[in-house]
Amino acid sequence: MNITQLAIGIAVFAGGLLAGFFVRRYFIEAKQQDIEEQGRKLIENALSDAEKLKKEALLQAKEDEIRFRKEAEKEIKELKVEVLSEEKRLTQKSEQMDRKIDLLDKREMDLLNKKKTVDEEEKVIVRHRQEAQSLVDQQRNKLENISGISREEAKKLLTESIESEARMEAAKSIIRIENEMKLQADKKAKNILALAIARYAGDYVAEKTVSVVPLPSDEMKGRIIGREGRNIRAIEAATGIDVIIDDTPEAVILSGFNPVRREVARQALEQLITDGRIHPARIEEIVEKVAKELDVTMREAGEQATFDVGAHGVHPEVVQLIGRLKYRTSFGQNVLQHSLEVAFLCGVMASELGINVKQAKRAGLLHDIGKAVDHEVEGSHASIGADLAKKYGENAEVVHAIAAHHEDVAPESILDILVQSADALSGARPGARKEMLETYVKRLEDLEKIAHSFKGVEKSYAIQAGREVRIIVNSGDISDAEAAVISRGIANKIEKELTYPGQIRVTVIREMRSVEYAK
Repeated sequence: MNITQLAIGIAVFAGGLLAGFFVRRYFIEAKQQDIEEQGRKLIENALSDAEKLKKEALLQAKEDEIRFRKEAEKEIKELKVEVLSEEKRLTQKSEQMDRKIDLLDKREMDLLNKKKTVDEEEKVIVRHRQEAQSLVDQQRNKLENISGISREEAKKLLTESIESEARMEAAKSIIRIENEMKLQADKKAKNILALAIARYAGDYVAEKTVSVVPLPSDEMKGRIIGREGRNIRAIEAATGIDVIIDDTPEAVILSGFNPVRREVARQALEQLITDGRIHPARIEEIVEKVAKELDVTMREAGEQATFDVGAHGVHPEVVQLIGRLKYRTSFGQNVLQHSLEVAFLCGVMASELGINVKQAKRAGLLHDIGKAVDHEVEGSHASIGADLAKKYGENAEVVHAIAAHHEDVAPESILDILVQSADALSGARPGARKEMLETYVKRLEDLEKIAHSFKGVEKSYAIQAGREVRIIVNSGDISDAEAAVISRGIANKIEKELTYPGQIRVTVIREMRSVEYAK
């Protein structure tokens, strides 16, 4: 390559660079002008839009101002109309008041005139009365002189004669009416009781103190006992029921006086036998589960009982207590069944007497509700039941009937007597209460024997199937304070020496009688 060619190449390269520079500069300037032109157009458009928005905002503001002004003018007009109406009404009232005041003034004047007239007439009447009384006194004096006795003496003789005759006639009438009423009352009461007994054909339910759980085989007894007796101890600890495993083939006996716990133990043991997993942890789990299920069962039993009797609006807590009576017994008789019997008998007798049947059934159903908690609360089941019924809003008459059904308080109404009678009928039906006659008679004899062991006791009577003992003491030997001491002493001795269900009421009677003979 020679120098010429090199120079030419350099010249061509430099020319290309120069031409590229100018071309690039041209395009950059053209593009910058386009950008500036677009920016101007955007600014112009933005200013134009802003002007339009400003005009629209001013227009809208003017329209709002006109609208608000119209609304304000309308409200002012309405207020003016209301003010004018109120002003007119007040004016009318003021005119009416003025008219009434004028009328009252006129009436007052009339009354004053009438009062003057009445005062004058009263003076004339008083004068005439005085003259008439003077004439009467003159005539009375003449009559007293003729008869020889005074007015007071004649009045006294006449009054005594009439009173004596009236007393004799009244006494005869009272005796005759009392005799007739006694005959009619006895006859009617017997008819009503006979009708109630005849119309009730319910079965009695007698409970036992043991339950038998069948086993699939005798091998299951060993599993129930467990290693070193841990399973059987866990069952007894969780339920409070004695588990008796003896030579009875394919059976386990559960013994206990609490029927609710016994039922929990029975169901829990049956589930454990079916499940096959018998160990302390599983036993506690099953017992807790069965106890909850039994609460549901008792609530359903209470709801069914209230439905059968037709007692509506019973408090849920009372319904639960009624259901608990399903597993409560009295002298072997199921208390829930007994309560239903009493409710039905009360309803029949109330219907015959023409009193409120629903209220009578309600009182009969609730009369033994205290037995659901009498092992938890101090006092007789009648007073406990009355307190519960009052707490949960029962009628005052129903509450008193519950309290009076064992004469803890004196009966005050027909309803009280009906509940007492129905309770006695249900408990006295043959077979209703499972107790040997010999045991029953012996308990009554023991009660009277304990009462007679105290000094000063003249007579004693065991009544109400042994629930109460009444003692009559010699009023000359025993004072009021000593009577209280004797009742407490007899109660303590009964607690120590006798075995009995529920409570026994001890009543000591001390009275002073004065007897005289007319010869």
